[in-house]
Amino acid sequence: MTTPATAAATGPSPTVKCLVWDLDDTLWQGTVLEGDVPRPDPGALATLRALDERGILHAVASRGDHALATAHLTALGLEDLFTVVEVGWGSKSRTVRRIAETLNIGIGTLAFIDNDAVERAEVASVHPAVRCYRAEQAAELPELPEFQPPSVTDESRVRRHLYRAELSRKKAQESFEGPAGDFLATLGLTLTVRPADLDDLRRAHELTIRTHQLNTTGRTYDMAELRALIGSPHHRILVAGLEDRYGSYGTIGLAVSELTPGTSTLGLLLLSCRVMSRGVGPALIGHLVREALAAGRRPVAEFVPTDLNRVMLVNLRFAGFEVISRSPGRILLGFDPSAGPRPAEGAVRIVVPPAPSPL
Repeated sequence: MTTPATAAATGPSPTVKCLVWDLDDTLWQGTVLEGDVPRPDPGALATLRALDERGILHAVASRGDHALATAHLTALGLEDLFTVVEVGWGSKSRTVRRIAETLNIGIGTLAFIDNDAVERAEVASVHPAVRCYRAEQAAELPELPEFQPPSVTDESRVRRHLYRAELSRKKAQESFEGPAGDFLATLGLTLTVRPADLDDLRRAHELTIRTHQLNTTGRTYDMAELRALIGSPHHRILVAGLEDRYGSYGTIGLAVSELTPGTSTLGLLLLSCRVMSRGVGPALIGHLVREALAAGRRPVAEFVPTDLNRVMLVNLRFAGFEVISRSPGRILLGFDPSAGPRPAEGAVRIVVPPAPSPL
């Protein structure tokens, strides 16, 4: 069976993104299906809240009756803390796999806690990368390194709300009858683009190290570099947030541009993969083009091709960028100012908040 010790021995373990809980005799002592009305274990309850504050999600993989279990969670005021609840009679390993697929996160970023050694062994044998814990360890989990993210942002603290909203969108999309474009039009997508400030640094840093597919150059910036860029008159750092009728997606985009009197060179543009199908890439690039032209600068963009990011090159070309030069591992593209910016298209409304008034 995979244990925290053996998992660590095989190499560095990623921070846990989701802790999957058994309910009976783990989260609480007792069996709801047998008529018990148990209260949650105080140590387990403290762990639920501590990890939620750090942006670590919670899910349920438990045996029993789904309606009874969810009703008891609701009666305890705990249902909202769990992003996915799976209660039934199938194998726990299949349930854990479904949870990873539902959340669209790697199986190796899940952890599993259960009072039953056989259940832990079954999950560990099928998913060796899933770290498994005994129910008696519940109160200790927040002190373990795998449950301590490198940074905790304001967005981390509401991560479960972002995921729950995304699951609502997916459910609505699956039941929608009609073209995908028509569904997007029903969402009321609003993209807010604004200059980054010091409060955005941790999320901006997180985006640079975690986003690979929708990323033009793959550059990463540490906190000191981002702080210096925000304060530089020769750079413009923009962050983008997205929301729709189901709620917020959080901060999903970052653009880093170097400014000269005649050009605005996009050294990094990245978007969260969660918004790949929302038409946000063309909308944000179009906004950057219009902003640069309004300031009398030619929009230029660097692109470093990888095995994953070709879609970003397609977005740049579609927005009107043409190749200026190529060198090993790097493409420089420029926008023809005489062509003028392409009109805003699609279902995304762009909002630019007014600059704060000087004191």
